[in-house]
Amino acid sequence: MPEVTAMFWILKLLTTGIGETGSDFFVKTFDPVPVVLIAAVVFAVCFVIQFSAGRYVPWRYWLFVLMVAVFGTMVADVTHIVFDVPYAASSAAFAVLLVAALIVWHRVEGTISVHTISTSRRELFYWVVVLATFALGTAWGDLTATALGLGYLGSGLVFGVLFAIPLTLNRLRIADTATFWAAYIVTRPLGASFADWIAVTPARGGLNLGTGAISIAGLVVIALGVAWLQVAHSRRAAAGSPHRQDVSAPLP
Repeated sequence: MPEVTAMFWILKLLTTGIGETGSDFFVKTFDPVPVVLIAAVVFAVCFVIQFSAGRYVPWRYWLFVLMVAVFGTMVADVTHIVFDVPYAASSAAFAVLLVAALIVWHRVEGTISVHTISTSRRELFYWVVVLATFALGTAWGDLTATALGLGYLGSGLVFGVLFAIPLTLNRLRIADTATFWAAYIVTRPLGASFADWIAVTPARGGLNLGTGAISIAGLVVIALGVAWLQVAHSRRAAAGSPHRQDVSAPLP
């Protein structure tokens, strides 16, 4: 697992935004059925790449996070568009799924702290929870922007406040595990709301830069950030101090 630094949160927000615009671009440009099926295959391949590493490798980790963002968005969108499930209902369902995943993880492992992910089973629990946060965040963001009428910019501002509160508490080492997950969950609707605001047409309250253009620009920025992390990680490894998670003091 990566260290939870400022770069971690920046890349997390970028991947959530690109997951939203990338998913919208593909499902609205091409036939959504094969697109979702192809995305599922790519998701599985990226999962194998990440899960077979046995240690933290920046490009593997962030490649899978990006694919989780894209596929998680598609899952939530299909729930609403194909099955006509209201955003309020899907948000509630995904919230229950997320809470259930966290409870099972805690009961099996005794902790849900990302600082203690040192086994394959704990990593599997982690990714299940991450996928649930993306599905919930997608439905939640659409609920506030459309059903509640806040619009994408308004939603982004609201989620910005909801993100800043637990993030500040986490940086102050207050209830580390709870505040980390609270901030992590909100990154999805926060990043997606601002990405939609930049991409969609003025008729939908946006700046009309386009989902394709925003996706490409975002991918470039993400690639540069991950490349920087990969070089730094390789230099530490060459110097004999490879990245390690701190598992000496598990959080509750």
